[in-house]
Amino acid sequence: MAAKKKPRIRARRVYEEPDPAADGARVLVDRVWPRGVSKERAALDDWNKSVAPSAELRTWYRHDPDKFEEFAERYRAELATDEGERALDSLVRAASGAGALTLLTAVKDLALAHTRVLEEELRGRL
Repeated sequence: MAAKKKPRIRARRVYEEPDPAADGARVLVDRVWPRGVSKERAALDDWNKSVAPSAELRTWYRHDPDKFEEFAERYRAELATDEGERALDSLVRAASGAGALTLLTAVKDLALAHTRVLEEELRGRL
């Protein structure tokens, strides 16, 4: 019996054109709706606000590269709460059902985005 292939997970900016051949389930993982993007253009399967960093953590972090490691640690602590676990489970189900999951965010620099931490957490669960 062949091993089941793990779903592919990737992060993209919500401002990029959808890629139906590669995106799988498209889930916005920001607490705030991105400026200038219509719901039609976003082509979302879901908007999971609960998995996004808290407003307090986002305000403290401000995408400062020097704070990323501490941000990631604090964000993982938020994801370890009951609400965070439920939100992560929802993303795991979406990835498993679609075979691929695209985490969408308005953040400009994906290397400093919360989606980087989310990808790591999800890969550990799949």
